[in-house]
Amino acid sequence: MESAAALPRPVLSAGSVLPEDAGRAALVARVHDPQWDGPCVAAVRGEHVVDLTAVAPTVSDLMERDDAAAVVREADGGHVWRLDELLAAPAGRRDAPHLLAPVDLQVIKAAGVTFARSLLERVIEERTGGDPAQAARVRARVGQVVGGTLDGIRPGSPEAVKAKDLLLSEGLWSQYLEVGIGPDPEVFTKAPVLSAVGTGADIGVLGASVWNNPEPEAVLVVDSRGRVRGATLGNDVNLRDIEGRSALLLGRAKDNNASCAIGPFIRLFDEDFGLDTVRGLDIGLRVDGRDGYVLRGSSSMREISRDVLDLVAATYGPHHQYPDGFVLFTGTLFAPTEDRQAPGAGFTHEYGDVVRISSPRLGALVNTVVPSEQAAPWTLGVGALMRNLAQRGVL
Repeated sequence: MESAAALPRPVLSAGSVLPEDAGRAALVARVHDPQWDGPCVAAVRGEHVVDLTAVAPTVSDLMERDDAAAVVREADGGHVWRLDELLAAPAGRRDAPHLLAPVDLQVIKAAGVTFARSLLERVIEERTGGDPAQAARVRARVGQVVGGTLDGIRPGSPEAVKAKDLLLSEGLWSQYLEVGIGPDPEVFTKAPVLSAVGTGADIGVLGASVWNNPEPEAVLVVDSRGRVRGATLGNDVNLRDIEGRSALLLGRAKDNNASCAIGPFIRLFDEDFGLDTVRGLDIGLRVDGRDGYVLRGSSSMREISRDVLDLVAATYGPHHQYPDGFVLFTGTLFAPTEDRQAPGAGFTHEYGDVVRISSPRLGALVNTVVPSEQAAPWTLGVGALMRNLAQRGVL
């Protein structure tokens, strides 16, 4: 296996990661500052990034403030970095300031199977037992029986019940269909608090996986009261072979070193950007292999099966609270079927792939695929963060 350190990394700039209307946006970043050997909460103002840690020591604290957008735009700050310099820093180098995932104490949750097209691919994974060689045959069978049966169905509706009866009669009912069109969505914990990586960092794929893909998603940022305060982009890496063997392997398939990327920034809700904007987002994907291979795809939030607030309500409420808030991956329409390594096997990553997930209102999240076992170790946990902030006198 080639060393992750030997893989080339993309060259990023402020223009390549900022939203197209960045001048009107309230953007939150996190920066690793080698002066403190720890993270700083920061505001993106043009091509500069301003340290706001003295105002809000964690992003979680900032999200609790009703005036968060005004703080990001106007509050006096400390150290100022050039965004281009942060993006040029080598990934994971503690001796150079660089961007981190823009969330910290929030629990990282994810909703799965929220789009009909990707729902059928989950059924295919299950039917093949995670064997990519069987994918084309099973895909044809599922397509023949299901066809457009699931198009436009509202989960939990009488039409969904009829579709379930049809699929049961054909022997095609699945646990993925249950959460895709049944009354309750799938919501799971994607990754531990503080373990996500940001734009420019490596993203990890478990070395044992031979069938996997990126999952470009809109990510909601929710405070401790269940209010959606903003949005960002995420890559909920999918190991199709491992989860396809058994849904009980979801933890092994989803939660590995560097397997969750979030960023580049949180865009706070304001008069120009809100929930309706998120509901209409188009999210683009591009994968560039070292051999010249290119995969393009997209996911439209307009095609989601459940409203984003329904997903928030399934996560937060009388049944479950989050004192430090949470972020919620909302699922993806993207499920690549294009063959890459073998006929009928569909897409899978190769190490060194550069994955770019972008949306005009949120910017671009860019990561390089490496084995999880070779990604930079996750070292900053909650205890280390609290000690670091206490030493800096900002708690």
